[in-house]
Amino acid sequence: MLTYHLDAHGKTPLYEQLYRAVRADIMSGVLVGGAQLPSKRQLAANLRISQVTVETAYAQLLAEGYIVSAPRRGYFVQQQLTVPAQALTTHPAIQHRPAPADNCLYDFRTNIVDNGCFPFSTWARLSRAVLSEYADRLLCATDPCGAIELREQIARYLRDFRGIHVSEENILIGAGSEYLMHLVIQLLGRERVYALENPGYRKLYQIFSVSGAAVRPLPLDKSGLRADALYASDASAVYLTPSHHFPLGTVMPAARRLEILRWASAAPDRYIIEDDYDSEFRYASRPIPALGELDRAGRVVYVNTFAKSLAPGLRIGYLVLPDALMASYRERFSLYSSTVPSFEQHTLAAFLRTGGFERHISRSRKVYQARRDALMTALDRELADLPHEMSRSEAGLHLLLHMRNGMPERELIDRAQAVGVRVYGLAAYYLPPVRPPRATLVLGYAGLTEQQIDEAAALLRQAWS
Repeated sequence: MLTYHLDAHGKTPLYEQLYRAVRADIMSGVLVGGAQLPSKRQLAANLRISQVTVETAYAQLLAEGYIVSAPRRGYFVQQQLTVPAQALTTHPAIQHRPAPADNCLYDFRTNIVDNGCFPFSTWARLSRAVLSEYADRLLCATDPCGAIELREQIARYLRDFRGIHVSEENILIGAGSEYLMHLVIQLLGRERVYALENPGYRKLYQIFSVSGAAVRPLPLDKSGLRADALYASDASAVYLTPSHHFPLGTVMPAARRLEILRWASAAPDRYIIEDDYDSEFRYASRPIPALGELDRAGRVVYVNTFAKSLAPGLRIGYLVLPDALMASYRERFSLYSSTVPSFEQHTLAAFLRTGGFERHISRSRKVYQARRDALMTALDRELADLPHEMSRSEAGLHLLLHMRNGMPERELIDRAQAVGVRVYGLAAYYLPPVRPPRATLVLGYAGLTEQQIDEAAALLRQAWS
């Protein structure tokens, strides 16, 4: 039986202490590949903690690939993770910490959220209620646009929190942003030319390319995508992240939004695709209203998912389509089934209806704001002797770090990797990749605890000094 000393009065949550302890045993070889872990009930009883704490720790290990789950058998250490212990001669606070095989102790990736924030107990309770209330309907086919209960709750949420007044009849539920973007391209047409923000989300470029659509990467300025570049292009549709650009963090002001809307209205059949991917996480003020709030001509296709706000694994997103495009969808694609299971849709609808989503966002926002503050403080402290500048973003789950210590971006990345910290260069988000005028790193902090942030910052000082 696994036995660990967990500090119930410490700053680090119990689930995280347990997660890190099990992960350390796996990476040091104490728990070998294929070894079975105790059941949640057994481990909770042995450590005198709640089963929810064990469940949350196991869920994090499962999400990161350290363990696997076998139905009706339990949890097992990933077979490929039999790794010998490694000694590090680095910062004193993390000396002798075992390193993964790729030498990455800390990863500032941006496509992750903290699974520990997920409201497992509430979700489980609502799931049981849904099974009881909707038992018969869960086995029947759902409207191709999604369960009406969920679309009604999304319409309410958009009205109350994003300023978008829309009927549930204009909302389409789909299995994540990739699927929804493929669907938008089918609705608008592959023969179009699509303008994309440059820099931007590289996976998006791949989605458009795979779909056979022509792409025009357009430059940005301090207000977002440049309207003059859009007018000068041959694009008839443009993809934007106006509320919080990825990765620059720019918030598009109202004047620029109106310019883009005027471009869309200046010719027939022009559209704006608005991706509102992390609008919930704004720390200094209320979330910025969506660009779709200003649309009066039916030219904005609004896209959002619950990947950042809840969990990527849910694979639930939605579109808000103008009347003409929704009519086209009904005519061309109504023969297809909804791509999200009824059970998950009804559970999410109940989560929204009972106020659970707003409470979850409020709690998560506090967690991520504390991590953002911890990262800025740690970088300022550890890099005090190195010229640097931070974006100090008031929104989102990442920030930009500009280094002026004479090292090019690639060298900064490689030196960080050598000490076990993975960071990402801004150059890779350009199409084609470019060498920015100054070395800039994109640091996502959602997946790291405050202690891990402190330790990673100390290693970056060591790498870049």
